[in-house]
Formats: sequence, structure tokens, C-alpha cells
Amino acid sequence: MQRLATGRRRRASAPPANVRVCHCGLCQKATGAPFFSRAIFRAEAFEWSGEVTRWPTSPRIDRLSRARCGTPMSAEPKDAPARVGVSLATLDEAGSIRPEAHIWTSAKLPWVSIDDGLPQFAEGYVAG
Repeated sequence: MQRLATGRRRRASAPPANVRVCHCGLCQKATGAPFFSRAIFRAEAFEWSGEVTRWPTSPRIDRLSRARCGTPMSAEPKDAPARVGVSLATLDEAGSIRPEAHIWTSAKLPWVSIDDGLPQFAEGYVAG
């Protein structure tokens, strides 16, 4: 298993299904940041322990944060297949997983400049 976060007892037994930077308004509000950089793991390949706070940010997504400090940790879509989106900034080696694309750029804040050469999608990811 790959250790993902110091002191947070999280582990993944498989690589992420995708790694994206989401600029949607829900992610902005939930993280208190201009975007949410996250790696999506299949739920059965991901485990964690410790007390978290869970709250819905839409009918489709629950957000989780550390109960003790409030750090936003992940997003869990409620639809199938079961998966979890883990914040890249909370990883032990945050720079070791590089995003593949930017999604929901139609909602990005006007002062955010994206010049990293990654594909950009106005809404969700569209396989091409």
C-alpha cells in the first residue's frame, strides 16, 4: 500500500483513477480556495481511519474534513461507482501526483491564470 498522508492514516492499494483540478463553485466554497486539486480513488482501493466531519455540498457529493482541525480532506460522490476524491495538498508527497486536466474552468475565478499546459474543460471532463 502507498502511504498518502502523514498522521492521517490513509492508504491506497491502487493508483488513482484520475487526477484533476476542479474550478467549480462547490469545490471553491468547500475548500475555501480557488480550486480543488484532487486524486480520485476507487473506494475499495482506499482506506482511512480517524474522526472526520461529513457534510453534503450538493445532492450528489459529501465533503469530509478532519474533525479535530477542520482541514478539508476529500469529496465523496454518492453515485456509482463508489470513489473518493483526495486533496493533493494533504498527501505526504503532494508533488508526487501531477494533475491531468482542469475541469469546470467556466467557473474559475477571473484572476486565476492557467498556464501549465494541461487540457482544460469548461465543464466536467469529456473523454476524447
